[in-house]
Amino acid sequence: MNDELTRRDEMSLAGAALRGAPWRTAAVAGGALAVTSFGVGVLAGDTNLTWAMAVGIGLFSLIAAIGSISRPAIGDRVTRQARLWALRHPWRFSLYPALGTATLLYPVQLILDGEGVFGAALDALQGGVAVYLITALLAVVLKGRGQASLPGGH
Repeated sequence: MNDELTRRDEMSLAGAALRGAPWRTAAVAGGALAVTSFGVGVLAGDTNLTWAMAVGIGLFSLIAAIGSISRPAIGDRVTRQARLWALRHPWRFSLYPALGTATLLYPVQLILDGEGVFGAALDALQGGVAVYLITALLAVVLKGRGQASLPGGH
């Protein structure tokens, strides 16, 4: 029997782990940061709507991803198991919030920044990589929270 998960299985587990994410909190915090960043830019005379939206999208993704795995013992059985998988495999789990971030950033970069198809893709990829690294590192730190919930404390 093969115990390896396919990409489809991993995507399902990551999606199940993200099901209980604090979406409203993430949206409010990301939106507030975007508005604040844009407002500070207006006051300083250097407005950059693209930067403000990119920072807001990044924070939205980080809060949703980390918030979803920060309490692994809460939720139904499937959600708890998916969160424990995410804590055991933080680098794999972090791929999916990073892909979501890059997907959200791409049209912002393409339309607002006007860098063209490849420039926008590169900027979106950079934002996704930043979210990937931060999410994975924070998930590694949170990994200890999931240890007590695992069978045998492993």
